[in-house]
Amino acid sequence: MGEMVTFPSDGDRVAGYLSTPSSGTPGQHPSVVVIQEWWGLVPHIRSVVDRLAAEGFTALAPDLYRGASATEPDEAMRLMMGLAMDQAARDIASAAGFLATRTERARPVGVVGFCLGGSLALWAATLTDHITAVASFYPSQPWERMRPDWAGYRGKRVVIHCAEGDGASRAPGIQRIKEAIEQAGGICILYDYPGTTHAFFNDDRPEVYDSEAAALAWARTLDLFHTALT
Repeated sequence: MGEMVTFPSDGDRVAGYLSTPSSGTPGQHPSVVVIQEWWGLVPHIRSVVDRLAAEGFTALAPDLYRGASATEPDEAMRLMMGLAMDQAARDIASAAGFLATRTERARPVGVVGFCLGGSLALWAATLTDHITAVASFYPSQPWERMRPDWAGYRGKRVVIHCAEGDGASRAPGIQRIKEAIEQAGGICILYDYPGTTHAFFNDDRPEVYDSEAAALAWARTLDLFHTALT
């Protein structure tokens, strides 16, 4: 089980849920930042942090809503629309820097995000050299409020997990992201999951959860991080 910690970001202190591996030498584990869906830092996101720790990663989920969370879509939408996206991206970059300073030697950091968090993960990787690997689950919104400088992706690795219900990898937004990352000198792999709907990884939402697709996407995410960070 993890614990709540705080880390510095733009002169402020941001809370986050941190979990570390139970075995191995402290300070030598690779690190991953976990980014919430529009619901906030809810139990599902904490469980992802703990699952990464069980796989040998130090993982941290910053609380982008500063203590708020939602259980209903209308409330989640209100929280998301009230979120300062540029500040959220900087908080994620700061979380990566915080994790990097916890290691005994300089290590690259990974980031994984879901829905809103999938988009923010892609943006945050353009703001810091600490982040070198990104796993983005069904990034969809709100891109009109984000301004990533894709040139920051040179030498970085990205996988994007695409739900069929969102248009899969054929969706114009996904294709634009892939093209921009590759033009910058990064590597971007798109994975399609037939028969899935948005948020298929969230096992706290049985109406959308797809256990087979979620297991495959998780295995591919771990493969990315083991390859790029260890």
